[in-house]
Amino acid sequence: MQSLSCVLLVDDDPTTNFLNQLLFKRLGTSNQVLVALNGQEALDLLQQHCHEVSEECPALILLDVKMPVMDGFSFLEAYEKLPITQKQAIIIVMLTTSLHPQDVERVEKLNIAGFLNKPLTEDKLNQVLEKYLNR
Repeated sequence: MQSLSCVLLVDDDPTTNFLNQLLFKRLGTSNQVLVALNGQEALDLLQQHCHEVSEECPALILLDVKMPVMDGFSFLEAYEKLPITQKQAIIIVMLTTSLHPQDVERVEKLNIAGFLNKPLTEDKLNQVLEKYLNR
């Protein structure tokens, strides 16, 4: 399986980020894993790594819904306005513990690839890679 050049994890929980990083490392599915603790940090990383065509621009973003500073929904609104050349190539999947019907309905209306319930597992990650990235 060919690995992704870069993945961006956006979650305010350090333990979740640590475990997800371990999962990517164990599976060898990404050459680089960037971590942001909120949506604003994620936007800053994207502006830094994606201004020009680059392998440092994430192919996949795993985005938490509920975070301080900037939540996943606010991130997506700001992301749509970013002048990133590789935006069409970036797959965004939201990860959430919230099964509130209002949140599910809101996520389904967004311009993202999909959403998964936490925790991220090997099976869930493989499904995302197969479905959206043909890996």
